[in-house]
Amino acid sequence: MLKSFEKKENMSGSVTRQCIKGNPSQYVKLNIGGALHYTTIGTLTKHDTMLRAMFSGRMEVLTDSEGWVLIDRCGKHFGAILNFLRDGIVPLPESAKETAELLAEAKYYCILELASACEQALLKKEREAEPICRVPLITSQKEEQLLINSTSKPVVKLLINRHNNKYSYTSTSDDNLLKNIELFDKLSLRFSGRVLFIKDVIGSSEICCWGFYGHGKKVAEVCCTSIVYATDKKHTKVEFPEARIYEETLNILLYENRVGPDQELMQATSSRGAGLSSYTSDEEEERSGLARLRSNKQNNQ
Repeated sequence: MLKSFEKKENMSGSVTRQCIKGNPSQYVKLNIGGALHYTTIGTLTKHDTMLRAMFSGRMEVLTDSEGWVLIDRCGKHFGAILNFLRDGIVPLPESAKETAELLAEAKYYCILELASACEQALLKKEREAEPICRVPLITSQKEEQLLINSTSKPVVKLLINRHNNKYSYTSTSDDNLLKNIELFDKLSLRFSGRVLFIKDVIGSSEICCWGFYGHGKKVAEVCCTSIVYATDKKHTKVEFPEARIYEETLNILLYENRVGPDQELMQATSSRGAGLSSYTSDEEEERSGLARLRSNKQNNQ
């Protein structure tokens, strides 16, 4: 038989406050916020929790006139609480919301192992929900410099400016731009843990241009435009130098995990970039193209 002692009448006369202690095999009736449960004192006192204190005579509990022990908590997850007390393990809810609810109940009843399991599950869900790859979209040149100078990773920046007045609307222009954007997305997914990828849509000097930075300094550039001269005017051709872009992305990985810039590497990459001016400067091509046109006119005269 359950033993009750220090029984006290509360103001309404229908609910009593008492200390309960009994044989572990004895059953008690629990009313948890309206949810009814029926379990043994042995289950409730199996672990060192607040429930053990409540049902081992150390704490007073409220009971109604029908003998139900009243606990003013939500009963939604109390079944999981009981199963954990019985088995020492319980499947956690799938959703983060319900896991957080169970965590609150575990903390209330001082079930430390269950609370720890819930906290670890929530951290795991939070990590899984975080995007694998983040690509900042810069809003100003100042922000760009801050990003480049503050990261310890190499940086790859793609400038997209389709509305540049140099843009030549041909059948392949949009296709080439889309190929550059697609390549940027693929590279950012592949190297997101090693390289910071940023996107620029506010720059105005080029139409489509890749910049490669190591330790805060630009070490290479690939501009995806070239000037094509006709008899009476010039056209800007949008290109897709995929192999060159991929090569520079691999080269930029050489700037990982270094305490400072490697001067020999800086010189090598700079000289290589200067030797490939067809990818890095429209102005040089424009000057050489104008020189060719003047030369042709003089020869014709």
